[in-house]
Amino acid sequence: MKNEPLTKMSRVKKGVTWLLAIVVGLIGLVLVYAFTFYPAEYTLRVLRWRDADVYDYQKFPERPFPPSDAPFHFTQAPAEAMVQTLFEMDTAVDDLDTFLAETGTQAFIVIQNDAILYEKYFNGAAQDSIVTSFSVAKSFTSALVGIAIEEGHIQSVSDPITDYLPELLESDPAFQDITIRDLLLMSSGIRYQEFPFVSGDDAKTYYYPDLRDLALYQTEVVGTPGEIFLYNNYHPLLLGLILERATGQPVAEYLAEKIWQPMGAAYAGSWSLDEQGFEKMESGINGRAIDFAKFGRLFLHEGSVNGEQIIPAHWVREATLADTSLPDSYYPDWFHEALPNGFYKYMWWGRQHGGQPDDFAALGNHGQFIYVSPHKNLIIVRHGERYGVESFKWMQLFYDFATQLEPIVE
Repeated sequence: MKNEPLTKMSRVKKGVTWLLAIVVGLIGLVLVYAFTFYPAEYTLRVLRWRDADVYDYQKFPERPFPPSDAPFHFTQAPAEAMVQTLFEMDTAVDDLDTFLAETGTQAFIVIQNDAILYEKYFNGAAQDSIVTSFSVAKSFTSALVGIAIEEGHIQSVSDPITDYLPELLESDPAFQDITIRDLLLMSSGIRYQEFPFVSGDDAKTYYYPDLRDLALYQTEVVGTPGEIFLYNNYHPLLLGLILERATGQPVAEYLAEKIWQPMGAAYAGSWSLDEQGFEKMESGINGRAIDFAKFGRLFLHEGSVNGEQIIPAHWVREATLADTSLPDSYYPDWFHEALPNGFYKYMWWGRQHGGQPDDFAALGNHGQFIYVSPHKNLIIVRHGERYGVESFKWMQLFYDFATQLEPIVE
């Protein structure tokens, strides 16, 4: 009887040892699987870098592009007190500056009628600090597609993607039913699963060293194009391939020539690349917050900069207005709950505004935003190290601010 506690302790130790051995064994099997079926460089990136980070642009190679020869500068019309008061009407915001700092915000800019009402930087950032786009890059990609169509490089959004990417037919003839429009609307029917581990499509489309190969030879059609909305990072990769082939130049060069420089960017930018020199289409534009605001301005003015049409006006309207013909079943339940009266159109998120022109936003991981409210001539840019609050809570904050903001009559 005296040895009974020792016997129980020994059994517990043995049990813990066996449990640790099983866990280690499972981890070993997962690692063997990962290194067997995926490139070692990709697997090591997932293990080493883990979740995407706003400073990842420092890790990837990049294709730089220069600033504009004639940079545009917003005028100054400081109205900090008014901006703070309107945002602080939300119960989540006691003090705007404190809220922004505590939510990991790097840059926050509010612009109305081309005049900066509020511009502040937090958590060690400044106006010349590089920030990254994450999925805000998708909205740039969409704009480039509109320009390529206008220039005749691409015939129309109704083109089957296999007209430009015939290799897809080797995998499945069903790819010929997918159009460029289906990619822009996130409704292609291409399989997309966020998890788990190295086999998750989120990780693959972010870290894979050869994104061309991934998009062309490792995608699968599992649904009917145009039937349901499914956010899918293979779509911008495929659009990037189409742009690259149709224009005959790297996508970053096309961006610099057609958008970055014409819109009046004051700073140089870059687009992060995979190891084969292909742009990370789903996430990788890097620049300064004030220049991202100029992309919002470009869409606020229907693609025009100082009288020069950079993006076709009809494309801007088509890309940012809700398609009211879609059935409720097109969007999943979470979409209706997270974004009331919301929509997704040509890689822009939108909110209908009660008889006024729709608000729309480019949205990226960790809370990167370019928010545009046309009927208030308003642009809001937020960049952050993390969301700080749920992503669509930011959209609600911007929407409420735009609703309360008085329009400026010129």
